[in-house]
This record gives sequence, structure tokens and C-alpha cells, in this order.
Amino acid sequence: MASLSVVIVSHDSRTALGSTLPALVAQLREGDQLIVVDNRSGDGTPALVRELAPAARVIETGANLGFAAGCNRGVEAASGELVCLLNPDALPQAGWREAIERPLAEARGWAAWQALVTADAGKTINTRGGVVHFTGIAWAGGAGEKVPTGSAEVLAGTPAEPGFVSGACLAIERERYLAAGGMPAEFFLYHEDVDLSLRLRLAGGRLGVEPAARVDHQYEFAKGSYKWRYLERNRWATIIRTYPAPLLLALGPALVATELALLAVAAAGGWLPQKLRAAGETLAALPRLVRERRAIQASRTIGAGEFARALTAELDSAYLGAAARSPLLLAGLRAYWTLVLVVLGARRP
Repeated sequence: MASLSVVIVSHDSRTALGSTLPALVAQLREGDQLIVVDNRSGDGTPALVRELAPAARVIETGANLGFAAGCNRGVEAASGELVCLLNPDALPQAGWREAIERPLAEARGWAAWQALVTADAGKTINTRGGVVHFTGIAWAGGAGEKVPTGSAEVLAGTPAEPGFVSGACLAIERERYLAAGGMPAEFFLYHEDVDLSLRLRLAGGRLGVEPAARVDHQYEFAKGSYKWRYLERNRWATIIRTYPAPLLLALGPALVATELALLAVAAAGGWLPQKLRAAGETLAALPRLVRERRAIQASRTIGAGEFARALTAELDSAYLGAAARSPLLLAGLRAYWTLVLVVLGARRP
């Protein structure tokens, strides 16, 4: 049995942790560790953690470092062979502790994996494995679907390998996390789990979902217009850092077209200032991103075609609106992506 370190990054998370901590602590074994990295909460979160989980290590950062940097601080301080990044509002269900370790115990060879993340008190799926579109847009797979009742149905609906593993409940061996460079701290919030997942894949790693490990997530997509700034800025950072050069060249026209379309979508949706700010921040960060790209690409062990196979041309997210339901757009995306895969040698003509 492996020792487990659970890392929770909190910011004004007192209410959520009031439910999560008792359920989590009840499942931890002797030798396990709980680390809460608190990003300067103003609601008394650290005091609540010390009350409900006296054995937990509380790291008070003194500032809001963001989710990514908070995860890195927690993993650096961890002592467990296996670490699990857990959102404060992701409530572990019965049997979670045993199940989250199972992929490691069974030597499945996964570089990282996630729990089955539910919502609505376990009635619906929040994510059964993330999806990454070839334009870098990413979303929670299966969001809003009803949770199957039988184990066979759960397994049938779980992807063989997700596009990315969700940071809501992400398990990975500590040494692998550190060797990969952890989460991109500059992202602050959003898309960092996508970036980490793609870097693990570039290094030859496989991703997975353990459906027997379940957490119930109090999730709301709408967080305010600032979310679009982070999503767009970090989407581009991920593309620049992780996409192999042949894939970037093949996707050039599609990426330009996507930018033009998103400007119109942002204007119609009232978040154009956030989109423009994201573009400005991406341009300002370009020298750093190119340096990071060189280091990441220098260590990759798979070709562009193999990397591309984990991406999709589909738009099956409930969050993408009317565009996702356009037969003409979908047909165009599928045709374009098929051509790209042929060019990269990932699919026969």
C-alpha cells in the first residue's frame, strides 16, 4: 500500500471544507497526510482546518498565489508516494481512499488519473475525463449526464483515455509531478490541469479515470467575466508550450479562424474586454512561453501524430452553445482534423 498525501488549495473555503474535511479525514489511513495550502483566506479557513483535522499541515501563504502555485507548494511539502490534488468543494464518497490508489496498486502504468467527479449530490456527472479540442478549448467530459447506477455502465461510459485529467481530484506519483515541473504557476487559475496532462503525454505518459473513486463537486461554471480572461490566456499558453511544431503548422489556419470567431462571440457575450486583455497578456508573455516551450519540446518522447490522437474535432460540451450544434461547422471541423491527422501520419488517407 502506498502512502497518500492529499493536497487541498483553499481561498475563503470555510463553508466547503466544513463538509469535505470530515468525509476525507474519516477515510485517511495511518501514514497518510493532509496538506491544506491556504491562499490568504479572510473567512477563518485555517482555523477551521486545525479544528476539524488537527493532524493536517496548514501552509498559510500570506497571499493569493492561485490554484497552480498552491498545488506546487503543497506537493513540495508532501511526503506521500502518491499525491492527490483535491478541490475544497469535492466531497469524497464512500470507498474513495482505496479506489484512488488502485491504479498505482494494480500497476496500470498511468502517469496521472482522476476520480469520477459527480455533481448534484451524486446524481449527475461533473467530469468523467476532460476533453481537449484541437484548438486548445477544453471542457469536462460528460458534464450534466446522469450517473449510471451499475458498475458496468459506469465503465462503459468512461473513456479509455481522457484528453486531460481534472484538477478537482487528480492523482499522480509525487516524484513524477515534480519531474514534470508541476502546475504552471503563471496560469494562476484554470487550464493548468490541461497543460500538465499534455506535458505528461508528451513525455510518453498515459492518463486514466478511476470510476470507483468518486467525489461530489459543488461546481458552477459561471464565475464572472474574469474567468474568460484566464481561460483564453491559459489556452494559448498551453498551445504554445505543448503543441509540437508540425501540429502547430498544420493548425495555423484553424487557430486564426478560431480567434476571429471568438472575438465575435466575446463581443456578443459581453466579455470582449477580457478576451482582448488575454491576448495582450499572451503577447507580453511570449518570450517566456517560447523559452518554456523549448524545454518542454526538448524532453518529449512521442511524435506530433501520436500527441494529436488525444485531441478531438467534436464539440460535445454543453457549455459551447449553439455553435456546438451546427452540422455545417461540425462537418468542416471533422474534415479539417482528418486532413491534419493524415498529414501528421496519425491516420491513413
